[in-house]
Amino acid sequence: MEKRWRWRPWPLLVAALAPPALAEPQEAQPEERVSVHFQATVATQAHPSFPAAYSGRNSMSPDAESATSVVMDLFAGLRLWSGAEVYFQPELAGGRGLSSTVGVAAFPSGEVYRVGNPTPTIIPARIFLRQRIGLGGGRVPVSAGPSQLRGERDRDALTITVGKVSIPDFVDNVPFSNDPHTHFMSWGLFASAAYDYPADTRGYTWGVAADLSVDWWSVRAGMFLEPQYSNLLPMEWDIRWARGLVAEFEGRFTLADRPGAARILGFLNDARMGSYRQALEDPSFGLDVTATRAFGRTKAGFAASANQDLGEGLGAFVRVSYDDGANETWAFTEIDRSAALGIVQSGSRWNRPGDEAGVGLVVSGLSNLHRRYLAAGGYGFLIGDGALRYGPEVLGEIYYRLALTREVSLGANYQPIFNPAFNRDRGPIHVFTGRAHVAF
Repeated sequence: MEKRWRWRPWPLLVAALAPPALAEPQEAQPEERVSVHFQATVATQAHPSFPAAYSGRNSMSPDAESATSVVMDLFAGLRLWSGAEVYFQPELAGGRGLSSTVGVAAFPSGEVYRVGNPTPTIIPARIFLRQRIGLGGGRVPVSAGPSQLRGERDRDALTITVGKVSIPDFVDNVPFSNDPHTHFMSWGLFASAAYDYPADTRGYTWGVAADLSVDWWSVRAGMFLEPQYSNLLPMEWDIRWARGLVAEFEGRFTLADRPGAARILGFLNDARMGSYRQALEDPSFGLDVTATRAFGRTKAGFAASANQDLGEGLGAFVRVSYDDGANETWAFTEIDRSAALGIVQSGSRWNRPGDEAGVGLVVSGLSNLHRRYLAAGGYGFLIGDGALRYGPEVLGEIYYRLALTREVSLGANYQPIFNPAFNRDRGPIHVFTGRAHVAF
C-alpha cells in the first residue's frame, strides 16, 4: 500500500500552533475575525535508470520513471471569544511518489507520500481549537496567514491546542526547512527523520498540545493518538493501549545581533508494534515483523535542532535525531539515526528578493536489530530489498525557487541518493523535480 506522508505546513501555520518569540511591538493591526487562505502545489519527479544488483518488494525501480502529485489546501479560521480561534482545513491530494513511494528511507518528495489511491481525494485534514491565554510581556502583532488570524496578542502566552493536527505543526520547527512546497523536499531534511511521530496514513492525528512561551524560551508538550496499524488510517482511541508523548524545549538567542534558536525534544510512543528481535529469533513468525505485534511495545528517542540567521538573506540549520530501533517503524519513515544540515539563501543578493536557493545533506542509519532484519530478507512498510549490504543512506539536495509573483513560484530540485534504503548494492539514484506553487 502506498502511504502519503503529510507535507510540512507553511512557516506561518507552524508559528501559529507553536509560537516562537515575535518581533518587538509595532503599530497595532486591525483585528481579523475570519480568514480564508489557499495553496496548491504540483510536483513532478523523475530519475533515470540506475544500477542495482537485485531488487525486492520495497525497492525503488532501477528503470527510468517519473511521477506527479498535486496537493491543494483551503485554510479557514474563525475568532470565537477572547484568545480562542477555531480552524478547519480541507485538503485535496492525489498522485503517486516514485515507485509508489518506497525504496528510499529519507524519501525525496514531501509532496507525495503513501496514499493507497492516486485518484485525487478530499479529506478533512485539520480541525482544531486553539485557546491562547496572555501572560503579559507587552503586545506584539500577529500577521495574517494560514491558520493564523491577524491582530495582536501578549508576547508571553500559554497556548492550548485540541483537535486534529499534524504533530510537526507543534514541535520540531526549523524555519529554514519545514515546507516541501517551496523549500527542501526530502523527508530527512524537512523533519527530524528518527522521530517516528504519531500519524495516520495521511500524516494527521488527534490530540492535545500545550505551548508556554515566555520571553526567550518555550516549553511544549502533547499527547496524541497512534494508528491501530502501522501505515494505515484507523486510529486507536483508547489511550490506555496506545499513545504518543512528546515534550520540547526551545531557546531563542542572538549571535552577532542576528537571531537564532535551538531546541531539543524527547518522545515516547506506545503502540501495538512488532519486535525485530522476535521476528529474527523465532522461525514461527516467518521473518515477518508484523506477525509479532503486541500492545506494550514502545519507541523512545530524541531530536535536536538549531537554526541561525547569518545575514544578507543567508541562514543555516542542523538536525540530529535518534530512536532505539527495537520495534517496527509505525508512522513516519524507517530511519533510526539521522543527521541533517543545510543552508538557504534568499535572492536578495542578486536583486531577486522573492527567490530562494538551498543546499542540504542528510545522512541516515538503522539500529543493529533493524539492520539485521532487513539483511535477513525482512520487509518494512517503506524499505526492503530482500537482502542488504548495509551502508548509511546519504541524500543531498539542491533547489532553486523562482518567484514569478508574490502568489506564484516555480522550483527545481536535484537530489543524488547514495546507498538507497541503506543498501550498497543499489544506486546511486539521481532524482530531478519540477514544482509549481500557488498561495494566497
